Amino acid sequence: MLKLAITLAALAALPGAAFAQSSEAQPSLDKREKRVDAPPISAYKIILVGDSTMAPGSGWASVFCAYHVKSSVACLNLGRGGRSTRSYQAEGSWKIAMSEARAEGYARKYVLIQFGHNDQSTKAERWTDLNTDFQSNLRLMVSDVRAAGAVPVLVTPLSRREFRGGKLNNTLAAWADAVRKIALETKTPVVELNRDSARAVEQLGPVEAMKLAMADPLPEEIAAAKAGTTLRPRPAPESPPASTLPKTGPRGRIVEKFDYTHLGEVGAKAMAKIVAHDLAVAVPDLSSQLLP
Repeated sequence: MLKLAITLAALAALPGAAFAQSSEAQPSLDKREKRVDAPPISAYKIILVGDSTMAPGSGWASVFCAYHVKSSVACLNLGRGGRSTRSYQAEGSWKIAMSEARAEGYARKYVLIQFGHNDQSTKAERWTDLNTDFQSNLRLMVSDVRAAGAVPVLVTPLSRREFRGGKLNNTLAAWADAVRKIALETKTPVVELNRDSARAVEQLGPVEAMKLAMADPLPEEIAAAKAGTTLRPRPAPESPPASTLPKTGPRGRIVEKFDYTHLGEVGAKAMAKIVAHDLAVAVPDLSSQLLP
């Protein structure tokens, strides 16, 4: 703060001439092209709806928005931790997403929908039945997106990185199948994230796949992975008490934890790259707006 104050004081002491425009600051009028209006922009919008495996700080979607779309695309990550198809609607997040989808001025708008992890939960406000309301919720979401004038894209849930006997235990395979069923039934494009993330994790193996997590594993977790069977995920650490946070500036915190579900920087980059490729395949009209 002292250094900043000294710098500002030094600038204030400079003579006014230092801030005056020089003749080189802008070409003279006779050297400029005749002014015309810019042509209308053909802008796109991508809205990402889902759970913590998509959310900022723990999922892939913010990296996708940062590195895999052109400047002609407004990319909005509305992924929220701990949400299912049911709780995302009940709390009002879906209403917010649909308000974004109705925004005017875009050539095309897309809503990517990825759920499953928390629909599989046992928590009262989250769980859904795989064969009934999970599927009906997805149908409703697809219908709502189309009614809002946007294009729905279903995304199969990110694979967990749990191994049993040296083989990936893809606990979300049945939920991915349900997403595919609704995609086929409603003629909706589908991004095969479960399939392709599972392949990537299998290729890495249980030890290397640990590098995709938010935090480092413990020695005993590494030892178990080397033996081919990952340990049960440990509870997340407690959030820091408010008294330890800075009094000014950003005070929000995301608690980093090691598990076999959420993504750190390395994992988010790997999965965002998969999504960008699969989205270009699933929605060819959007491929010119996506970066590899």
